[in-house]
Amino acid sequence: MILLALTSTTRAAEWTDLLDQQLSQWDTYLSFRHDPNYKGREPVDATGKKIQPIGYRKDPAGVFSIFEDQRKLVLRVSGEIYGCLFTKQEYANYRLKLKVKWGSAKWPPRQDKLRDTGILYHSNGPAGVDYWRAWMLSQEFQIMEGHMGDYWCIANAAIDIRAYLPEGSMNSIASETQPYLPFGAQPSLSGFCLRSENHESKPGEWTELELVCFEGKSLHLVNGHVVMVLKNSRSMTADTATPLTKGKIQLQSEASEVFFTDIKIQRIDALPGEYEHLF
Repeated sequence: MILLALTSTTRAAEWTDLLDQQLSQWDTYLSFRHDPNYKGREPVDATGKKIQPIGYRKDPAGVFSIFEDQRKLVLRVSGEIYGCLFTKQEYANYRLKLKVKWGSAKWPPRQDKLRDTGILYHSNGPAGVDYWRAWMLSQEFQIMEGHMGDYWCIANAAIDIRAYLPEGSMNSIASETQPYLPFGAQPSLSGFCLRSENHESKPGEWTELELVCFEGKSLHLVNGHVVMVLKNSRSMTADTATPLTKGKIQLQSEASEVFFTDIKIQRIDALPGEYEHLF
């Protein structure tokens, strides 16, 4: 019986690599080339005809590509067109780790803004349901210059976050010392919450991110530091909440060149012990 317990523990600790030369575990969706005047309406051409999104599994501009650097596979997301790389498989109860580093290119409408991308988790349904018409319903672990680990709701997602109550036009700031507040689709405070602290690496260096998800609870970690504690993941339809605890994982293309490496996932059957006190 002791041997069986040890074997079970060993298996639970295994990590699965999500990158290979063919991106065989991923699909793609690309929407539009957004201009700085975009206000959420469907893009139209000069004649007023609606422009169709590029769609699934089409990447004529090479937005997503793989190369090898010092014997490591690196995913490049050019950011040229809004969209996502998303896992073919759905996941629930897992730890996701990856390393991220900024490139130099930026595209409209973010040429004069901070570099931006994100990990979208518990992703469900069709792509293109958000403001930018590029992503699936999901929860966002934001990846942005100076904002690693922020939260955004995508479409009608909602969640509760340990955070300071905002005042006036101030943003809510995450803190594991505070009570849970509602964010995302109504009823909530807003669709955004700022991470507790900035732990991003220096420019040109890799930043390690970790997302822990278990039974509707999640943690955003940056370089080993917990920067947000979340629970009660859900989607909202009118005033009705539906648990949102599993789904695909999206990596955003959001007008900023970015590189990812060491993308790996580990299934878990309990919240890691070192984080239990946060809930």
